[in-house]
Amino acid sequence: MRTIPWLSFLYLLCFLDRTSIGNAKLYNMEADLGLTDTQYLLCLTIFFISYSLFEVPSNITLKRLRPSVWFSLLMVGWGVMMTLQGLVQNFSGLMAMRWLLGMFEAGFFPGVSYYLSCWYKRSEYGIRIAIFFSAATVSGAFGGLLAAAISNMDGVGGKPAWAWIFILEGLVTVVAGAVSIWIIVDFPFEATFLTEAERTVVIRRLQSDDQFSAAGERLKFKHIKKSVMEWKTYIAMFVVGSVVMPLYAFALFLPSIIKEVRYTANPANLLTVPVYVAACICTCIVGFLADRYGHRGLFNLICLPVAIIGYIILLVSRDAKLSYFAVYLAAWAWVANNVEGSSKRSVSLAIAISWANIQGAVSSNVYRANQTPWYPLGHGLVLMYVIFALIATVTLRYMLKRENDRRDRGERDEVIQGQEGGQSVNGCFGSVEEAKREKGDEWSGYRYTL
Repeated sequence: MRTIPWLSFLYLLCFLDRTSIGNAKLYNMEADLGLTDTQYLLCLTIFFISYSLFEVPSNITLKRLRPSVWFSLLMVGWGVMMTLQGLVQNFSGLMAMRWLLGMFEAGFFPGVSYYLSCWYKRSEYGIRIAIFFSAATVSGAFGGLLAAAISNMDGVGGKPAWAWIFILEGLVTVVAGAVSIWIIVDFPFEATFLTEAERTVVIRRLQSDDQFSAAGERLKFKHIKKSVMEWKTYIAMFVVGSVVMPLYAFALFLPSIIKEVRYTANPANLLTVPVYVAACICTCIVGFLADRYGHRGLFNLICLPVAIIGYIILLVSRDAKLSYFAVYLAAWAWVANNVEGSSKRSVSLAIAISWANIQGAVSSNVYRANQTPWYPLGHGLVLMYVIFALIATVTLRYMLKRENDRRDRGERDEVIQGQEGGQSVNGCFGSVEEAKREKGDEWSGYRYTL
């Protein structure tokens, strides 16, 4: 209750702020600002460039500042940029605000992903991150409702409906960010609401789950180097990246896709709501089951084919009702696959998520206005990415299982002073505790979650 609910609300605002441009587009934003289709797509793209560039530096900063301070500063920053989006007069102004919006939002999702892994055991992490991430699906549903309601303010204060969408959502974010410094709790080893006895319990239960640095650890260059050299980081990049591209394509263009098939602006925004509600429910169910059974990769392999079926239907269908049904299939699997989680270090998480969000720049350009209403190029490329995600998931699961098997056979055993066995090539240590502390997840007793 001290971590998940408020952070989920903040992520709802975060995702709402970055994707509401898709809702605003339906209310003459392009015409008012004199945007061509290419310029609109560039405004989507530039967000993901700054977003990707600043994720790793942000997580490094998070290790040096308290989460309550850093997350609050980020929120106030992107709330101001969101508000200013409603005041821009031309293409250049919108481009500048989208760049700054991406820069401030960059640290929130990877930061919270790391932060939650510092509070919960690996068997508990999946459902927590699923609940947190489900805020993105709620924001999709809420965004459509909110945009339809705010559209009634068209002309108030001389501002069009699309401008009020940015201004009101931005002001709410600024207020939420300002009060967050008193609501967000810090890492377990420094959280002020815990007594010393409670802090000891939290830290010991994490250490029993092979989170050896739960009591606190200074970020050093060797940690950054280890993350960059880690093979798992790069396979994870392809898993996450191949799902995030469809994620953003879906969120940014769903209102337009529905509108182009048959509907006007308000019905199109409202019809996005049940799609996101279904995705939210599926996210939480998959997160719970993945935690309970401990086979996260297996749930990827179950969900990804559902997404494939959904996008195949979207590619071949020329019937509006059938295409709308296919959107549900795509949404269920698309969101559920983002609950893949484990206790990763802050830099590794940031690298993988940063690469994934670069794919947002791709997704911003695949649904072209000259391909309405069925968007064969967009659906085809998203389908390709989902297939890549399936291949990457199989590869990662195979590699992790092979490494676990090697450890079961003793091939990774270290030499421990005073104990028999072990191989010097795996390192020599004075105690098992020292080996755990120095090697982290490379310690022979550590087992990867499949």
